[in-house]
Amino acid sequence: MTDTVIKAEGIYFGEGPRWHDGRLWFSDYYDHAIKSMDADGDVRVEHLIDDEPSGLGWLPDGRLLVVSMSKLSVLRQEGRGFVTHADVAAHSVHRCNDMCVDASGRAWVGNFGFDLDASVEAYGPEKVLADHPTANLVRIDPNGKAEVAATDMHFPNGAVVTPDGRTLIVAETLAMRLTAFDIETDGTLSNRRVWADLANRVAPDGICLNADGNAWVANPLAAECLLVAPGGEILESITTTQKCFACALGGDDGRELFMLTAENNDHRIASSRRTGRVEAVRIAVGAAR
Repeated sequence: MTDTVIKAEGIYFGEGPRWHDGRLWFSDYYDHAIKSMDADGDVRVEHLIDDEPSGLGWLPDGRLLVVSMSKLSVLRQEGRGFVTHADVAAHSVHRCNDMCVDASGRAWVGNFGFDLDASVEAYGPEKVLADHPTANLVRIDPNGKAEVAATDMHFPNGAVVTPDGRTLIVAETLAMRLTAFDIETDGTLSNRRVWADLANRVAPDGICLNADGNAWVANPLAAECLLVAPGGEILESITTTQKCFACALGGDDGRELFMLTAENNDHRIASSRRTGRVEAVRIAVGAAR
């Protein structure tokens, strides 16, 4: 028996959920669409792009930023269209993925670092977990300048910035850990450290932070979303109807945990079947603010 309520179905593969202006925004990347959902589960298409979108965020003036995965770039909304905000191809390999944007408009973007699908097909998931190329984490300043923020990251994926703007926490999916950095005033990162060791049980994908400083972590290896304390202790587990790939806290009081799930992340399955769902559950501690 699952712990969640299914709010929406008919999605290909949802990623990058963010609560914004009273709606849950997310990318449905095999639909080439950025979508949003209200509290009752009504989904609408906000934008279409000519690539697969992933991470989402907003500049301080309200313009949307969206990761363009195969084009290795971040797009910026201008009116109803998009222009290139930053080209990160010089610092990224294969495909870009998730992104977080802080209150100043500074963005951090991860990338695969290698062809994950082809490697899994050729060698199997266990071999890929044990041996794979690392990747850069890229910082994009509000003016669109892109620089390498950190190297030797094991599939940098979901990320959050703490409300005080001083700490960046990044899911290193293939290292099965969350990694933290101090954010200096110029945006450089320092004091790299393991924020949570997930003990070879969880391959963290999307993450979000609650008001107690703990992280909700989507686990694509299982049908679950976990509340993780600094250090790695699992405080709570939510069972979803299928594998969980991303999560966000939202709702009017920040106490609705939204989880994006799908039957599988295999590109052949995910691109041909609309198995994606938005699931939700009420939780005790709301979003970090």
